[in-house]
Amino acid sequence: IMPSKARKAAAQASYQQGENKNALCNGDFAVAQRGTTLESGSNADTDYTLDRWKLFSDTDNVVDVAQITSGVPTGNKYALDLDVETANKKFGIAQIVENINCQNLIGNTVTLSFKAKVNATTNMDNVKAAIIAWSSTADAPTDDMISAWGVEGTNPTLESNFTYENTPANLNVTTSWADYSVTAAIDTSSTANIIVFIWSDVTTTTAGTDHLYLGNVQLELGNTATDFQYEGYAKNLIRCQRYYEVIKMQSYARVGNSLNTNDTRGHAFDFKVEKRTSSLTLGHSTIGRSSGEFTFTNSLGNYVSTDPDDIGAYLTTSNASIYATSSTNIAGLTNDSISCIYVNGTAELNFDAEL
Repeated sequence: IMPSKARKAAAQASYQQGENKNALCNGDFAVAQRGTTLESGSNADTDYTLDRWKLFSDTDNVVDVAQITSGVPTGNKYALDLDVETANKKFGIAQIVENINCQNLIGNTVTLSFKAKVNATTNMDNVKAAIIAWSSTADAPTDDMISAWGVEGTNPTLESNFTYENTPANLNVTTSWADYSVTAAIDTSSTANIIVFIWSDVTTTTAGTDHLYLGNVQLELGNTATDFQYEGYAKNLIRCQRYYEVIKMQSYARVGNSLNTNDTRGHAFDFKVEKRTSSLTLGHSTIGRSSGEFTFTNSLGNYVSTDPDDIGAYLTTSNASIYATSSTNIAGLTNDSISCIYVNGTAELNFDAEL
């Protein structure tokens, strides 16, 4: 019989070599359901950007975030570009690993590895990386984990229940792609989630000039960085859709029922993958009749005379049942009859279950 320590070591080695060794999603920045370029209005502090990657910055609109295809690491199709738009502010990106995916990491040594470069080291001369533990309610970390960014060269102060598991230090990133890694023991008591955080720790940047580029981010069990685990785009997308999913709609998108003359029910959409939680945030294109907008039709297939005020959804982890609402009657609806979502061109619904 194999001793327990040997079994654990064998299991860890098997995990490291297995198909799920990377605890992170979208480490190569291939999935971009929110868009490939996120600028003012979509790049505020704590906004999610490319799938699963959350932006942290010392005010809003510090960096534009883009998925790039030129100048990427050898063997890659994509990389991430953090392009400074507000000078002299710190910024970085992070990913929070869901509790269910942390169990084999908590209490063990883990390694964060990635590729990085900067456009010039004149200003961008201090890039750091951290492995952080969240030790309060599982999957409910404080939205902004940074309490104070601090002066240049000083690690940001974290909010309560966040703990640096390593001691972040300047990685001396250069203008050429290179591999970097940090290792830490996840030994904070009551750790519920693990967060990886890569940031620029300088406060002497120039807007429109300075860039931090990242690729191939991986978090794995053990004290050694191994080769990045590439996975097919379809699998990568499915993993990301557990946390955020966009549903594109065209033409007569989904039939439902006009419950009465001022709302509809039962426009049902099944998710492609089970969501992390049923407490989803619903987003959608504009309600209207112009290109890219959507509204509702009556039982004859004609536009309702008055568009609804808004839509809502009954949500489970598996599907959404959309309904239209209005403070006054939606002219053109007939009680207890067919109604359909109708789109001029292409519109979307999006469902957010991010941490």
